[in-house]
Amino acid sequence: MKTSDFYYDLPESQIAQTPIEPRDNSRLLVYHKDTKEIEHRHFYDVVDYLKAGDLLVVNDTKVIPARLFAKREGHDGVCEVLLLKRIDINTWECITRPARKLKVGVKLIFSDELIGEIVAYGEEGIRTVKFTFDGVFEDILDRIGNMPLPPYIHERLENKNRYQTVYSRVNGSAAAPTAGLHFTDELLKKIEDSGVQIAKVLLHVGLGTFRPVKVDNVLEHKMHSEYYEIDEENAEKINSAIREGRRVIAVGTTSVRTLESVADDKGFVRATSGNTNIFIYPGYKFKTVKGLITNFHLPESTLIMLVSAFVGRDETLDMYNTAVKEGYRFFSFGDSTLLI
Repeated sequence: MKTSDFYYDLPESQIAQTPIEPRDNSRLLVYHKDTKEIEHRHFYDVVDYLKAGDLLVVNDTKVIPARLFAKREGHDGVCEVLLLKRIDINTWECITRPARKLKVGVKLIFSDELIGEIVAYGEEGIRTVKFTFDGVFEDILDRIGNMPLPPYIHERLENKNRYQTVYSRVNGSAAAPTAGLHFTDELLKKIEDSGVQIAKVLLHVGLGTFRPVKVDNVLEHKMHSEYYEIDEENAEKINSAIREGRRVIAVGTTSVRTLESVADDKGFVRATSGNTNIFIYPGYKFKTVKGLITNFHLPESTLIMLVSAFVGRDETLDMYNTAVKEGYRFFSFGDSTLLI
C-alpha cells in the first residue's frame, strides 16, 4: 500500500482560510456507504440523518494558545516553539523552528515572565523544553501565546474561539478537533431533542496531526502517541448503545481513534486513560464506530487513510473528487462530510 495511493488534486483556492459564519452554515456532503449515494446539504441538515437512539461521540479537548515566539539568549533572531505534550508541570515536548539552532542547553526568552531551556533533543524538530515562570503557566499562555493554526491557513484568525468547539472543556490540544467546529449550541440541543444521545471522550491532538507521511510504504509510517481519556459515565453511554444495537457515530477522527484504541472485539469500551498511537488505514476492521462526521483531509495524510478504511479507498477518492468539482471548501475551516 503506497502513500501515493491516497493522492487527489486540490486547487489551492479551495483550501478554506476563514471559518463560515454561523458555524452550522458550512456545507455537508452526505455519503451513504451501502448505496454509495452522495447528497449535498448544509451542516444544519445533519439532524435529518440522525435517528432517535443514535449516539454521537465528541472530543471535548480544548486548544491552548500553544504557538510561542522567543529569542535565544544572546541572539536577536526569533525562533518558534509549538507546545505539543505536557510531560510535567514545567516541561513540554515541542516542535521548534529553526531546530538546528536549538541545541540542549540553549535558553529561550519568551517574555519577562516566561523563560525556557532546551533539555532534550528529538527527531524532526522535536525538543523538550523546561519552562521557568512566575505565576500560572496557563495565564501566561493566554497573554503571549497564539492559536496554533495549520500552516496552510494564511489569514489571521479574528476570533480565537472559532478554533474551538462549543463543547471544548479540557485544555491540552495543539490543534482543534475540527469536525466539531460546525456544531452550535442550538444545533446540539435540536439533535438531543430528537432523541440522539451525546457522549464525550478526550484526546489531546498532538504531533500526529502535524506530521506528514514521508515514507512510500504506508505500513512504515510511525504515529506519535496522543493522550486520551474515557470516564465511567461516558463509557457506559457507549456500551449501552453497543448492547442495544444503536449506532455510534463519531465526530472527528480523534473520537474514532480514541474509541477504537480501547474497544474490545465486540466494540465495548472501558473507562480508562493513556496514550494511543493507533494508525487506521484500509484493511482495519472497525469495532465500535458505525458512522463518522469529519472534514475533508489533506492528500496522502493519515486522516484520509482513516476515511478510506471506513468507506473504501476508491470510494473516498471518488467522494473527494466530487467535492472538488462541486466547489467544497477543504481542511480545518472547510466543509464537512457525514459518512453513514
